[in-house]
Amino acid sequence: MTSTEPAHQDPVVHIVDDDEDLRQSLVFLLESVGIQALSYPDATSFLDEFDADEPAVVILDIRMPEMSGFQLQERLLSDGYPAPVIFCSAHGDIPMSVRALKHGAVDFLEKPYQTQRMLEVVQKHLLEARERFAEHAGRREITRRIDTLTEREREVLRLVIDGLSSQLIARRLEMSVKTVDVHRARIKSKTGSETLGALVRDVLLHRITV
Repeated sequence: MTSTEPAHQDPVVHIVDDDEDLRQSLVFLLESVGIQALSYPDATSFLDEFDADEPAVVILDIRMPEMSGFQLQERLLSDGYPAPVIFCSAHGDIPMSVRALKHGAVDFLEKPYQTQRMLEVVQKHLLEARERFAEHAGRREITRRIDTLTEREREVLRLVIDGLSSQLIARRLEMSVKTVDVHRARIKSKTGSETLGALVRDVLLHRITV
């Protein structure tokens, strides 16, 4: 799996809540067991300050000024941000928790939360965060490499992924086998792949559309 350096960092916990006392107590709780935690009084502050490439877990309140926790969750989803999201709210009910989970939240805790339960949930998803960000970094890197290809090279690559030989690709695209082999060599060179098979594996592994 291709990854970049940030995926190897220890994940941080971002706490977004307009309740200052809760933010401070939660930061203290997490740091007491060696977990780095950063807090924000609202969604705008978080969006302005957080590092999108840094592995993380996000803890959100639901009711906040200007942008709610649900709206922030939707924004992060639309941006492709891979961090596990945990909701923690005093205003939660079953429909709210269902909505949060359907949109990709990994858990929904009620305030006042049980400290041990909070620690267990956060620690579990910190491990998941590392994997998610490694996958995200790998997908982004492979996509960047694919973007260097011309449309014709992409066309050849799609047929290679479909399992066609150079002879069949030549027949399909009405070109010589030698030309197909030139395209294959260029694809390998441009993407920095050891072999074309390795590139195909990475494309399929990261579910990338060529």
